[in-house]
Amino acid sequence: MEFALDDELLALQQTARRFADEEIIPVAAEFDRTGEFPRSVIQKAWELGLSSTFIPAELGGLGLSILGSCVVVEEISRGCAGIATSAMCNDLGLSPILVGGSDAQKEEWLVPCAEEFKLVSFCLSEPGAGSDVAGLQLHAQKEGDDYILTGTKAWITNGGEADLYTVFATVDRSSRHKGICAFVVPRDTPGLEPGKKEDKLGQRASDTRVVHFDGVRVPSRQRLGAEGEGFRIAMETLDRTRPMIGALAVGIARRALDECLAYARERKAFGSAIAEFQAVQFMMADMAKDLEASRLLTHQCAWMIDKGMRASKQSSMAKCFSTDAAMKATVDAVQIFGGNGYTKEYPVEKLMRDAKLMQIYEGTNQIQRMVIARELLSS
Repeated sequence: MEFALDDELLALQQTARRFADEEIIPVAAEFDRTGEFPRSVIQKAWELGLSSTFIPAELGGLGLSILGSCVVVEEISRGCAGIATSAMCNDLGLSPILVGGSDAQKEEWLVPCAEEFKLVSFCLSEPGAGSDVAGLQLHAQKEGDDYILTGTKAWITNGGEADLYTVFATVDRSSRHKGICAFVVPRDTPGLEPGKKEDKLGQRASDTRVVHFDGVRVPSRQRLGAEGEGFRIAMETLDRTRPMIGALAVGIARRALDECLAYARERKAFGSAIAEFQAVQFMMADMAKDLEASRLLTHQCAWMIDKGMRASKQSSMAKCFSTDAAMKATVDAVQIFGGNGYTKEYPVEKLMRDAKLMQIYEGTNQIQRMVIARELLSS
């Protein structure tokens, strides 16, 4: 068992760390305040090989492992979780093509994303179907050799900015998961229209919208896998990308701990730095131990996936534990900062707002516990 990163990953980690320090942290608060989409920042990340990392080398991409992507995401999210979410969404959006696409489809859709900066959205959630994926309602009506997509997706990251969408729809709502298909749909397809941008509590730099499909005609050649394989493709995609959610949460928690360590050494109370108070030390000790455990769980499931092992249980454990730990760390960070922590002059209130979403998206933590329990009981 080897815990050390190889030289290539160490170099990439340093690149991502410098990028977060120099390009993200100085602008994160302003993007959070305005809600403006940081396209130029994400494009710089792509140019450095820090986005669209899953595209195989033979198709012009970096061909990074899941573990490697986790290393990158942790560093970027330390700078800003919203920017990290929009940057890593490319890997989420492209994963269905890697999981379910033919060689020709991979060539058609992945090569352009390796050659030119593009944004990709993963369209699974709906207004009435978030955790209940099998209950999605976006309808795919077969018409000759095409499908006509009609309905609405919700909570779509990069929904108003994407050049390409991977979309899940059903040919038969009564069949639930057996009727779901996956499609690749370019932004300029007639009838595809991004809707209202969500005014969110946190991760405000990330564009989140509803996306409307009003009679969107999609040729059969843009369907991924066979008809009815969409649910499998979605679940395999989420199993692959949940470690990255764990890594994102680790980045948030790590930033919270770093801020607390610096502040506690400087802030004086009762004639001493608050770092000398056992109550504060214990909170920071809990942050540190949960941070290390989160990273280990995340790297373990990433390693398992890279080795071709089934890791549904481990992915859910990593996502659930890491995001709960990040939420606790950021709440405690605000407490350590006291009144200052409750103001926007200091970064910890943003970290707390950003962390909350981690317990919700890509499967709520209640759903993760259901997956873990199901895996335990079926083994």
